[in-house]
Amino acid sequence: MSANSTKPYLVRSIYDWCIDNGFTPFISVKAYPGLDMPIEYIKNDEIIFNISAGAVHNIMIGNEIICFMARFNGVSRKLEIPMSAIKGIFAKEVNQGIAFTLDEGNENKKILNNEESNITTDSLTYQSKNASKPNLRVIK
Repeated sequence: MSANSTKPYLVRSIYDWCIDNGFTPFISVKAYPGLDMPIEYIKNDEIIFNISAGAVHNIMIGNEIICFMARFNGVSRKLEIPMSAIKGIFAKEVNQGIAFTLDEGNENKKILNNEESNITTDSLTYQSKNASKPNLRVIK
């Protein structure tokens, strides 16, 4: 009997930690052909999503996919992102979270802690520091 992957459990726990502490949870997703996502926001084969309650609706973090509704340029879209495409999840305000390797089935994790790590070229760190405001917003 094989054990379930720890990745969805870690994603859910970091998401809950962000919400409990008033932080904004962001996920980094590897963009590849076949994923239905807004291509205009893809940079370096990666897209960063704000998955806070104010930015998305009906979020469900399952063992196989993360599913939510979000608006892009005023158009509501349902996104279903396979867990295998998730590169990491982190809190925008403190730049802490977990990054995952995307090697075939190898889901080794690396703890991201801005105070303990000097990895400034990592795309998660670089993009989160340069993001002055979230890419998603609620339009009423």
